[in-house]
Amino acid sequence: MTAQLVALTFDAHDARRLGRFWAAFLGRDAVEEPGGGVTLLSNGWGRRGDPGDGAGFHLRFVPSAEPKRGPNQMHFDLTSRSPQEQRDLVARALELGGRHLDIGQGQVEHVVLADPDGNEFDVIEPGNNFLSECGLIGALAGDGSQATGYFWSRALDWPLVWDQDQETAIRSPQGGPKITWGGPPLQAKAGKERLHFDLAPPPGEDQQAEVERLIGLGATRVDVGQRDVDWVVLADPDGHEFCLLTPRSA
Repeated sequence: MTAQLVALTFDAHDARRLGRFWAAFLGRDAVEEPGGGVTLLSNGWGRRGDPGDGAGFHLRFVPSAEPKRGPNQMHFDLTSRSPQEQRDLVARALELGGRHLDIGQGQVEHVVLADPDGNEFDVIEPGNNFLSECGLIGALAGDGSQATGYFWSRALDWPLVWDQDQETAIRSPQGGPKITWGGPPLQAKAGKERLHFDLAPPPGEDQQAEVERLIGLGATRVDVGQRDVDWVVLADPDGHEFCLLTPRSA
C-alpha cells in the first residue's frame, strides 16, 4: 500500500476569493473551512460533466501572506475540444477575474492566463494528442527532473505514462489529470512554494512508517517554519515541498 494524494494545496492571499474563482470555473463543489480556507471536492466534475473531468484529488486554498516569487513550479493545462471552446474557456476565466499573462511564450496556440492570485495556467489548443483522453483538467504540469517523476511514480504507485528525453508523466490508474515534469533546465527555487501536494498514509499505516518509506525513495525532511503541527513536511528529490498528513486530518 502506498500514500494517497489527498489534495493540491494553494497558498493564497485571499483564499476564499481564489476558491470561488476555481469553483465557478471548473464547476466544482466548494466547502469553506475554518480560518478562511476553501476546499474544492474531488467528487465534483469539471464544467463539461464528463467522467474524466474529475481531478481525483481535492483542491485546497489556504490563507498565506507568502509573496509570489517568480513562476509557480506547477500549473494546470486545461483542454479544449474546438477553437470555439478554447475561446469560451478563456472568456469565462477573464469574466471570473482571471487575466492574460505574458511569460515570454511568443506566438503559441495555447493561451497563458493567471487566476486572481497570479497563479499561471494554460488553456491548450484542440487536437493535443498527449491530453486527448483527459478531461477539462488535462494535466498538472510541473518543473522537475526525471528523478522526481520516478520518485512520485513510486510514492503514489501511479504508472509512468511518459518517459522520454528526461520528461516524465504519471497518471492515476483511475484516470484524472496527468502530472508531468518537463526535465532540465530547472528553474531556481526561491523560497517556500505556493503549491504543494498533501498526502495521507495508506489505510492501516501510521504516519511515521510512511515518512520512512518516502525518505527511502528519496524524500527529505524540510523546515518551512511549520512549528508544532501534526503533519510532516517533506521535499521530493528536486526540493519541492509536500505534506504528509495524519490519518485523522486527511
